Amino acid sequence: MARSRSPQLDAPLGRGTSRQRSTSRDRFGRFTEWVARAMGTPAFLLILTLFCVLWICWNTLLPDHLRFDDAALGFTALTLMLSLQASYAAPLILLAQNRQDDRDRVQIEQDRQRAERNLADTEYLAREIVALRMSLEERNNQVVTRDVLRQELKALLAELGDNDEPPAPERRSGGRSAS
Repeated sequence: MARSRSPQLDAPLGRGTSRQRSTSRDRFGRFTEWVARAMGTPAFLLILTLFCVLWICWNTLLPDHLRFDDAALGFTALTLMLSLQASYAAPLILLAQNRQDDRDRVQIEQDRQRAERNLADTEYLAREIVALRMSLEERNNQVVTRDVLRQELKALLAELGDNDEPPAPERRSGGRSAS
């Protein structure tokens, strides 16, 4: 039987299933993060500054036939290039921030779940410790009660033993007369 190309919602995606859309989205997201990271470095600012200085020097110091941007017009091409760079930089940085916010949200949720598990584990352990303490206290009370009971029983047996035996002189005389 031929398999249909429609997605099957009752089965998880297997190895053979391609995820072209999420892969390209993820690749673009990584690119935006790379751009945002690169633009936030001192090296980028130094390179951009050197580029602008070279541009201005080229278009002011070299002969007229080698210049391509006129200083009299306020370096229009340079201004357009920097505006283009800024117009692309801002959305790319925002996209990178959105991805970071999503990761932070997931991390916060995982931290919250971990904290709930830790709290539940701590409460369980606290209950177990209390139960052990109560059990030990009850056990200690039982041991004391048993010891006290044994001593009381021994004392009673000793008392009963003293009451059951006839006095010593009567027993001796009774034993001699019988023989």
